[in-house]
Amino acid sequence: MTKSAKRTWTFHRLGGFNQVRLESGDDLKALEDLDLKLWAALSCPTRGLDFDDKTMDLIDADDDGRVRAPELIAATKWATCLIRNPDTIIEGSDTLSLDQINDDTTEGKTLLESARQILEYLGKPESKAITLDDTSDTVRIFENTLFNGDGVVPAESADDPETRRAMEEIMECFDSLPDRGGKPGVNQAKVDLFFEESQAYSDWIAQSEANASEIFPLGDSTVKAYDAYLLVEEKINDFFTRCELASYDPRTLEAIELQEVQYLNTAASDLIVNDEEFGKFPIAQAASEPRLPLTERVNPAWISAINSLRECVIGPVLGERSELSQADWKTVQKCFEAHANWRNSKSGGKVESIDLERIRSLLASEEKEKITALIQRDLDLADHANSIERVDKLLRLNRHLFKLLNNFVSLRDFYDPDRLAIFQQGRLFLDGRSCDLCVLVRDSKKHSALAPLSRCYLAYCECTRPGSAETMIIAAAFMNGGSDFLTVGRNGIFVDRYGKDWDATIVKSIENPISLREAFWSPYKRVSKIVEDQFQRFAAEREKSLLDGTKKTVGTIGTDMESGSKPSNSAFDIARFAGVFAAIGLALGTLGAAFAAVMNGLLGLPLWQLPLVLLGSVLLVSGPPVLLAYMKLRQRNLAPLLDANGWAINARARINVPFGASLTQVAHLPKGSKNRRLDPYRDASNRRIWLIVFLIVIYIFGGKVYDSGDLHQWTKGRLGKPPPNAEAQPPVELPSQQ
Repeated sequence: MTKSAKRTWTFHRLGGFNQVRLESGDDLKALEDLDLKLWAALSCPTRGLDFDDKTMDLIDADDDGRVRAPELIAATKWATCLIRNPDTIIEGSDTLSLDQINDDTTEGKTLLESARQILEYLGKPESKAITLDDTSDTVRIFENTLFNGDGVVPAESADDPETRRAMEEIMECFDSLPDRGGKPGVNQAKVDLFFEESQAYSDWIAQSEANASEIFPLGDSTVKAYDAYLLVEEKINDFFTRCELASYDPRTLEAIELQEVQYLNTAASDLIVNDEEFGKFPIAQAASEPRLPLTERVNPAWISAINSLRECVIGPVLGERSELSQADWKTVQKCFEAHANWRNSKSGGKVESIDLERIRSLLASEEKEKITALIQRDLDLADHANSIERVDKLLRLNRHLFKLLNNFVSLRDFYDPDRLAIFQQGRLFLDGRSCDLCVLVRDSKKHSALAPLSRCYLAYCECTRPGSAETMIIAAAFMNGGSDFLTVGRNGIFVDRYGKDWDATIVKSIENPISLREAFWSPYKRVSKIVEDQFQRFAAEREKSLLDGTKKTVGTIGTDMESGSKPSNSAFDIARFAGVFAAIGLALGTLGAAFAAVMNGLLGLPLWQLPLVLLGSVLLVSGPPVLLAYMKLRQRNLAPLLDANGWAINARARINVPFGASLTQVAHLPKGSKNRRLDPYRDASNRRIWLIVFLIVIYIFGGKVYDSGDLHQWTKGRLGKPPPNAEAQPPVELPSQQ
């Protein structure tokens, strides 16, 4: 059931379908009552259009990258309810008077207060109007405020120096967040995380303090000793494992020890003891007796680490030793077991850079509650701050909404010769023409699968800017002129709507008829192309044959000269060349006979029938392609071209021949310009050929009418020979009078 009957709408017919005319604010207020079946489009993408991106994002309520009809209706209804006179939306101004904000509603009253607050923030409290420039930069609005409703508070928002210091320490450990005014600050999540990490770190340290004898068996030297132990732990474990295998079966020694070739590979270059080469070797040679030497027969790359182990670990734990048994090694491992477990359970490492005493001081203080109170104070202003953003939304809709409606509800801008639709990206100059219907293409392969249904001749152009990495693909519709020179690789210039020029190169084309004139001449061009190709092929074959014969003759002469024999004199084959001349003569004779037959047939007709015969011949040849082109030109449609770009066009937006010609302008000389037609470099040979052909036709035609007596009859005996029948008839005898 349609609801459009609630209002009397005005429609106009453009592009072969009825389009609604939105002319007043009342039309916008009643937009939700307009039947969706009468809309020109039902959805469109938010990007790739000549339209304000932020306004599109504000209308796109579900953030899916598309604006649909219900979202556009909701935005229009919201704007018309908050503006007293919706006619200002028709004007599309950047400025909105404060008295135009409808404060009869709660939301309108809040918006009005927020608008005044913005002007006060910007130092213009006496202003009676607010502009889009005032609201577009939220950082500038909030740069002088400490509380702006976003839940992020900077350190300077705290009056207490200790609280300010705590906030700075939080930002050092967990980085800062910018607030709406661009100032670095913290939010509740970072505050909670900081104090959680601080508590965990404090508890971890407290555990070591409560069990100091177990966790620090060597006292203050435990940490240094454990680091020396960790450095060689894996290599010593590897050594004793190899020894266990050797004690199990001595034959395994050959397999587990390095082969000679590995040493040779290392010694092949300059021999330098370093961790990269020798560090991969075992720390010592394994044996059936599991005892690790500590002073001799140690891998040179590990001597320094073993010395540190002897000094920091073995000496304090076991006493001085030159060898380390497996039992001794297990004693060392047992000594560091509690310390290793404690270090592996470390928590709160992100706050370790802060002194432990300071951390425990913060945990015992009320700084967390003070910072939380500041954040809550900021959040209490969230509605007010969000209202400031809604003021920006209202101003953007006031400026841009009507333009979007004229490209969505109707295609008024597209069919207006003085405007460009939001999907028209600019103007392409190529092959002596300018194309205004140029759309941005994200995926040319996907686009070209649907675009042919538009029945337009499309040229996909890759556009680049010298000295820049910017590139884009456009599809330009050619609707005037011809397609003979619209080939892949042709270059042109694309000027976008912002005045930037791009180098454009055709990379792909979709062929469809461009004009009836091109279709009319297409059969003759094809025949001319076929004849030209045949002549080129014949000439190429004759040239190749001549070159092959010459090479053969020269090769024979060269062979004779090398052998010292006299070159053979080949007789001129007159019979072969006579056959060639006869074939050429026969072909010319056949063509001449055919031409003479056609001319005799034409000259045998009455003079008044000749134009009709010529016209019928032209229609017979050019009629079918012209009729086919006419049918396709009538089917030219904008919808598939936009649907391929993600639109949902709801109407058959036709592009007829006159409108298409206006979208593709062909070069014309300006009015009042002077044209000197005498070209000093003109090709005069063409004129001579046509003059000769014309004289031959006149000669044949004149001779025929002269011999047939037609010229004698047409001139009433003044010119030409009498008809042959008139000479053969005997004179008529008059009866004698008696």
